[in-house]
Amino acid sequence: MPLFHLILVAAIQGLTEFLPVSSSGHLILLPNLTGLEDQGQAIDVAVHVGTLLAVMLYFWSDVKLAIGGLPRAMTGKIDTEGSKLAFLMVISSIPVVAFGLLLKLTGLDEALRSIAVIGWTMLIFGIVLYWADQAGATDRKAEDWTMRDAMVMGVWQAIALIPGTSRSGITITGARFLGYARPDAARLAMLMSIPVIIETGALLTGEAALKSDLGVLRDGAIAAGFAFVAALLALSLMMRLLRSVSFTPYVVYRVILGIFLLIVAYT
Repeated sequence: MPLFHLILVAAIQGLTEFLPVSSSGHLILLPNLTGLEDQGQAIDVAVHVGTLLAVMLYFWSDVKLAIGGLPRAMTGKIDTEGSKLAFLMVISSIPVVAFGLLLKLTGLDEALRSIAVIGWTMLIFGIVLYWADQAGATDRKAEDWTMRDAMVMGVWQAIALIPGTSRSGITITGARFLGYARPDAARLAMLMSIPVIIETGALLTGEAALKSDLGVLRDGAIAAGFAFVAALLALSLMMRLLRSVSFTPYVVYRVILGIFLLIVAYT
């Protein structure tokens, strides 16, 4: 694959994975709007690995805490801060797995990959994010996360399997409706992404590995590196801006893009 194409895919994935604008939607739009060939599953796996490393590095203190508590959580002992965090991160990913399996078995996962669907989800869930951000309280912190909240936010997160919804955007929306402050809503959404990205990567890795050769592995390594840098930059910028700026700029972008895509789809 040409280097420019690899960089483009990696940049799109890295910049949009953690911003509330939908990375999957943008990656689907890339070949549809530019005529470029689909990057394939091996590159999808690679850029997911890059973004996974970025979020783990940025939130390393939380990740380290969860890793340390995972053995206790696996034995049902949710009695430490680390075991609680690990348990809630896993619980929050269950709805995604269940809904993803349903879409796969019914064939809807492919049927939903259209410009019209992405246009509608960009527009509708952008407006819902604005509503939640403006109406939601800001008195709860990430440390207040409960099992009920993890399950509720997990259901919100599952909706992101519809292209154009945005996993981070819809999870932040759920957190804002629950009253979490903006930085804390984003922090929880990012932590929830870790098991989901791991599950997505594991699902894609098997089939991709069977089709890969040395050239594909080289391209994957390049894409992963660029995705890591782009994701880390985007994540750092968003978390810094959330101290003083709302999610409105992302909403404006979503609404404009959604309207444009609907015009393209229906004309």
